[in-house]
Amino acid sequence: MEITTFFFIYFSLLVFAVGACVGSFLNVCIYRIPREESVVAPRSHCPHCNKMIPWNDNIPLVSYLLLAGRCRVCKNVISVRYFLVELMTAVLFLLVWLHYGFDARTPVYWMVVSGLILGTFVDFDHMIIPDRVSLGGVVAGLVLSPLIPSLHDAMRPLDGLIAALIGLIAGSGILWGVGFLGKLAFRKDAMGMGDVKLLGGLGALLGWQAVLFIIMVSALIGSCVGVALIFSRCKQWRSRIPYGPYLALAAVVWILWGKGWWEAYFAWAVDGTL
Repeated sequence: MEITTFFFIYFSLLVFAVGACVGSFLNVCIYRIPREESVVAPRSHCPHCNKMIPWNDNIPLVSYLLLAGRCRVCKNVISVRYFLVELMTAVLFLLVWLHYGFDARTPVYWMVVSGLILGTFVDFDHMIIPDRVSLGGVVAGLVLSPLIPSLHDAMRPLDGLIAALIGLIAGSGILWGVGFLGKLAFRKDAMGMGDVKLLGGLGALLGWQAVLFIIMVSALIGSCVGVALIFSRCKQWRSRIPYGPYLALAAVVWILWGKGWWEAYFAWAVDGTL
């Protein structure tokens, strides 16, 4: 095996393992943050019998499979969502790593992906997006953009900060405007402020081009899901799926492939070539 292949496999496995560990922590955050509980103490415990989970039963992905998704003590079933969050985080960490490699943007995108997973599952459960995700994204974008101007394809710190401010204004402003017009038209809130703050944070971190992409793609995904639910006659789900997860999915698509699609689209629009 060539040395480059060895290191590629080694770092890929390492990134996957780190992602799974982060996913395990996100499971704690998803459960505790909406309940305003500490994410540090007490240690993880079974949701059924409240017994503390020992370290050997708390190994991301592995322990769930070895225990067949059950608590060792009370034998009650542990939700498969814990496993899926760990697996999703690990896979997305790996995809970001495979796309960007040893780049200053890589840990930032890992942070963004983690926040989006946290916000998505809290939104599913409680119909809210925690401020530490949305406003945390705003603060992170304004702080990190001048430190890592390449987040916005900029060369100078000032250019990175300006791009973050434009993205923040574009993200929060466009979605707030949509919500305002929707409220005038339908006489009820058409857009939650959590979504507005979330897109503002994404704009500060990813730029105004990402904002336009996220709005278009999230609307497309939401329309497809809505049509599917209508045909499946799931009336209960139609009124319970929040918009935040669509924004999160579209943002992940942007991080992994969106910039290339954006550039290809404008190349086609300008000279008709891809």
